[in-house]
Amino acid sequence: MPDSPEFLPSPAGWRLDHSYARLPQAFHARIDPTPVAEPKMVVLNRPLAEALGLNADELTDAAIFAGNELPPGAEPLAQAYAGHQYAHFTMLGDGRAILLGEQITPSGGRFDIQLKGPGPTPFSRRGDGRAALGPMLREHIISEAMHALGIPTTRSLAVVTTGEKVWRQDGGLTGAVLTRVAASHIRVGTFEYAAARGEKEALQALADHTRQRHYPEVEGGHTALFEAMMERQAALIAKWMCVGFIHGVMNTDNMALSGETIDYGPCAFMDAYDPATVFSSIDRNGRYSYGNQPHIAQWNLARLAEAMLPLFHEDEKETVEIANGLISRFEERFKHHWLAGMRLKLGLFTEESEDTALIQSLLDWMQQTKADFTNTFRDLTQGRLEPAEWHLRWSERLKRQPQSSNEVSELMRRSNPAFIPRNHKVEEALAAASEQGDLNPMQRLLTVLTAPFDYTQDWPEFSEPSGLESYQTFCGT
Repeated sequence: MPDSPEFLPSPAGWRLDHSYARLPQAFHARIDPTPVAEPKMVVLNRPLAEALGLNADELTDAAIFAGNELPPGAEPLAQAYAGHQYAHFTMLGDGRAILLGEQITPSGGRFDIQLKGPGPTPFSRRGDGRAALGPMLREHIISEAMHALGIPTTRSLAVVTTGEKVWRQDGGLTGAVLTRVAASHIRVGTFEYAAARGEKEALQALADHTRQRHYPEVEGGHTALFEAMMERQAALIAKWMCVGFIHGVMNTDNMALSGETIDYGPCAFMDAYDPATVFSSIDRNGRYSYGNQPHIAQWNLARLAEAMLPLFHEDEKETVEIANGLISRFEERFKHHWLAGMRLKLGLFTEESEDTALIQSLLDWMQQTKADFTNTFRDLTQGRLEPAEWHLRWSERLKRQPQSSNEVSELMRRSNPAFIPRNHKVEEALAAASEQGDLNPMQRLLTVLTAPFDYTQDWPEFSEPSGLESYQTFCGT
């Protein structure tokens, strides 16, 4: 892909390239968004726009974010991919998403600009290709919260309403389009798609594209590329676990190989600590429960390894042994990242062999007492929690490191959020916006969530657990 593509001048700062479109035709289908009746801006992410090199003052026209108009240089397409959805393999594609292009930032960064909900594509499978306002605002809220928490994530540049209804099981809903920004939309499922077609040249082209786009520093063959992708996934899932985040739908088409969190459908944050926590309305067997997320990540990576088998080695037996060896390392890499994150949450600068047992004993106490995950660590940070026996062990552990109590406190404040997207506050904000057209609760919530480590603020309504015993989330399709 070219390092310095040429661009026509654009007052808004659009500089769109199309490296993904240069992959073999099988990976995409050219399609224009379907115009809508009356696009109106709901929210524009001005800081993100500026970071992308866009002039936010020139982006107030909702027509571009609805798909009625195209930004300069856009070449819209829908991406093809496959996926294991609840362990069942399916050929898929962007059924309600259209990639406009890749914005090149002033510093040379490259980010996908994708419309979510702009109408049907060749991959819609009898769907309308549309989206409702509530789920699009949920993605906006949660993705911005994740970004503020320091967790790699896709982000929302804008949400607009369409002036049209979308029809779902619960009736007619306000139609909306979200503009998603991502390092890319290359997924485990993209490799599965190439492998299922049996075209090694296309698989090779995809692997080369992924390396150039996300892992240019990786030297060596395709096994080195796989290890690098696995490392990012291990680090990402560990970060989820350290803030109590539950993705809810970890299908292989929802695992981005950039290492970003993608697809905020039935996601939520855990209140009372319980590894079996599930929120998704369709996850009846707990496949994607909080505690099962590392195992599912490894399972998904095994599917990636299977797809990449032809690239590992010419000999079939040898390539399977290589893949098995690679996958077996995931657990160790995840535990490394998880333990590092949990040490930070407890103010531990040094490493000791008994740290795992110390952490696990706290988690066991939290589960037994149904303690709130976020508030337990917040209270520890503020010196307000003292489960007597455990607290003594932790105090003795802190004494064995050279850092001062002030340094420990500062580390914990940087590592333990005071505020997360509490489920009831998210629902309140979505209801106000979708049903009453009132964006104030959402804006207030975003103000809190974009400063999650601000211990100087006392906002009890945003820190209290939801108390929603039977809370469920939905995929939004």
